[in-house]
Amino acid sequence: MFQENRLKRRIARGERVYGAWLSLASPAVAELMAAVGFDFLIVDQEHGAGSLQDAAHMLRASAAVGCPAIVRVPWNDQVYLKRILDLGAQSLMIPMVETAEEAAAAVAACRYPPRGRRGYAAPAMRCSGYGTAEGYVARAHEELFLIVQIESAAAAERAEAIAAVDGVDMVLIGVNDLAGSIGRLEQLDHPEVDALVRRAEAGIRAAGKPLGTVPSARRDTGGLFRDGYSLVAGAGDSVLLREAAGTHLAAIRAVMETGR
Repeated sequence: MFQENRLKRRIARGERVYGAWLSLASPAVAELMAAVGFDFLIVDQEHGAGSLQDAAHMLRASAAVGCPAIVRVPWNDQVYLKRILDLGAQSLMIPMVETAEEAAAAVAACRYPPRGRRGYAAPAMRCSGYGTAEGYVARAHEELFLIVQIESAAAAERAEAIAAVDGVDMVLIGVNDLAGSIGRLEQLDHPEVDALVRRAEAGIRAAGKPLGTVPSARRDTGGLFRDGYSLVAGAGDSVLLREAAGTHLAAIRAVMETGR
């Protein structure tokens, strides 16, 4: 529910943050990952299996442990944005933003008039503590942390204009989709992909906005932070579970085969 957006404040102070993706749509997993101590979690509603209700439960679970959560929405859809904001999300990530106009539309969908066109139902919704948060409508935009994703070659060329949109707080470069847009999907160490990433970075920096991304073949988490990124999301619930389960099972199989 409505509170100061600590993640937004940390980024504004120039701090670096590291977080994890949640794609399993499990509040219990969200609670567990929050308890581990990640700086933030991303509730993935673009590729994850969860519903709006699942997202609300995951927001509650992470908040109960004091971990900020970002919701990556399925698309730049004003109806979905309105609903997830009403459910109490204060940090959002918008995938596949191609132009400054699309970025501006996302901002407008998240802000009440006269700053935007978000529909009004605040007193009845979780976002305002069901009407108990004084001044919610006037202050909601101040506590919104809005991240847009650049994920194509065309968007990389427009990075400065996209990042410069008032209300865009951060730009996250989606390296794999960026690579895919030039026929280099999963070839993250290819020079053409790196050149596109560098072009996007230059535009975002020129607009004065902080950078976010995921680790890739070219740069690991440490390298990204050294290169000035503020936010890196490298871990993921399903991958961590798969890797831990695989390591555990391999160790047990070795014991079973050797008797030791």
